[in-house]
Amino acid sequence: MADQQFDNQAVISLLNEILETELAGVVRYTHYSFMVYGYNRIPIVSWLRDQAASGLAHAHEAGEMITYFGEHPSLKIGALLETQKHKIGDILLESLEAEKQGLALYQKLLELTKDKSVLLEEYARKMIYEEELHVSEVNKMLRQPGDVQAYPAG
Repeated sequence: MADQQFDNQAVISLLNEILETELAGVVRYTHYSFMVYGYNRIPIVSWLRDQAASGLAHAHEAGEMITYFGEHPSLKIGALLETQKHKIGDILLESLEAEKQGLALYQKLLELTKDKSVLLEEYARKMIYEEELHVSEVNKMLRQPGDVQAYPAG
């Protein structure tokens, strides 16, 4: 661990924001799973519920990280937006945006802790890896069959 210390208050605040965001993802993906209809319902619902379970695991990790440092995890849940759009493409676009927002939080955590805490730096790197996989998977799901190029989401 480097001599420099990280800004404890900023890190705990960010970890609480991550916790709240991951919990919002659990609610969002669970809601989406209720709203899927049609021929491909079963595998899509299964994937959405897997994403909800992953979000819950991520929330657990963030909460544990907060308590490692003797702080109190938030009881809040991040912002939830009901767009009333329930077509699979709309759900995936919303999911892509939410995953990118989560990725940005973990990248910010890495910036705050790089070369200051091996524990937090490695945690942030692991979560960035997982979030990048989630973003990539959603991007692939948004493509039309046979499309090789990444989905052009802004």
